[in-house]
This record gives sequence, structure tokens and C-alpha cells, in this order.
Amino acid sequence: MDAVAVIACLLALVACAAAGLVMVRLRAIQRNFRVLWGGAQEGPDVANVIRAEHDRITSLDQRVTALSARIDGVTDHVAAGLRHVSVVRYDAFGDMGGRLSFSAAIVDDRGDGLVISSIHARGESRTYAKGVIDGGSELTLTPEERQALAAARTDREDA
Repeated sequence: MDAVAVIACLLALVACAAAGLVMVRLRAIQRNFRVLWGGAQEGPDVANVIRAEHDRITSLDQRVTALSARIDGVTDHVAAGLRHVSVVRYDAFGDMGGRLSFSAAIVDDRGDGLVISSIHARGESRTYAKGVIDGGSELTLTPEERQALAAARTDREDA
């Protein structure tokens, strides 16, 4: 019986040591959870920080969605703006130099707009405007006007 009592005491002692180790580990885990959930005075509450960041991201997502809708609306207006421009300068008459005559094409993304030409002669200067729809005109375009229109439609200076 003495041997059984000694073994039981040893087992009880080992169980107490194991329980002590488990208690130390449990205290460490509880301390970590107190830090996470704001129970300790060691720093900010992680749950509140995460909640605040979630709210901030949600707000930013709503703003990005609203801005995206506005950009889609502005894109149509930009495409309709007369923003493609090209100027071709030339000598309209062989006896005059200085390339004082010009043709300027001003069109939108679809090719709608106008071509303005100014023909400079010795005693006078004449200016003409021709409407352009879808890259073409009902009126006959001169080679210089066609060159200016082609350059404006491709956003190049030397079409």
C-alpha cells in the first residue's frame, strides 16, 4: 500500500505541476486577449481600430463609386469637345512667299467640327469656314483643308 500511496502522491505532484504550467499559459493568452479587446491600458483597442478602418474603407468606397459615376458623365462631354486642332500653313499663290495662308481644322472625337481657311493675297485676305460631320464635309475641301482635317483627326501635326 505504501508503494501505491507514493505513486499516487507522485501522480498528484505531476498533475499539480502540469496544472501550474497550464495556468501560466492561460494567463499569457488572457493577457493577449485583453490587449486585443481593450481590457488592458497598454494600447489602443484593436477591435475599435479595425472597426474604424472598416468604416473609413466603406466611406472611401462610396466616394469612389460616386466619382466613377461623375467621370462617366464627364467622358461624354469631353468627347464632344472641339479639342483636336491642326493648322496647315501654305502659300496660296506662287508669286507670294511667307506661307501667310492657312487652313485650321477643329474637330471633336467623332470628327465633327469645322475647317477654317484664310487665303492671303497681295491686296486682300479671304476667310472661309466649312462644317465637318464625321470627318467629311458637304463642301469640297482643298488639299490643305484635307491635310489639316487628317492631322486633327489623328492628333498629329504632319498628316
